[in-house]
Amino acid sequence: MNFMKSPAPEFIYKIFTNKQWEEAKRFERMPIAPIDEADGYIHLSTAAQLAKTLELYFAGQRDVEILAISSQKVSTNLRWEPSRGGELFPHLYAALKMSDIEWQTNLSVAKDGKCQLPDKIV
Repeated sequence: MNFMKSPAPEFIYKIFTNKQWEEAKRFERMPIAPIDEADGYIHLSTAAQLAKTLELYFAGQRDVEILAISSQKVSTNLRWEPSRGGELFPHLYAALKMSDIEWQTNLSVAKDGKCQLPDKIV
């Protein structure tokens, strides 16, 4: 079931460590995070959800990669489902392919979970 009522944003985002991103580039496939494997889908965030996701799960990490994924490219297998606080989150029920990634950027997350997102994240 897809709970999204308005059009999907142009980009949705996956957060990886630099190590995971380097592995993806080296082997030309996206690694599956343990939480994604356990839940049966790939956890993604919108631009509006990204800062809180980074704060909750990536605080203190200096090697974070933000991958911008074209919503249109993955729309067939993308579902919008309630998660944190009932908010709708994008969940991908398929493998994430390198060709789905439009661009990526690196950032550091402070110990308190705060970070400065690049302007291109919209």
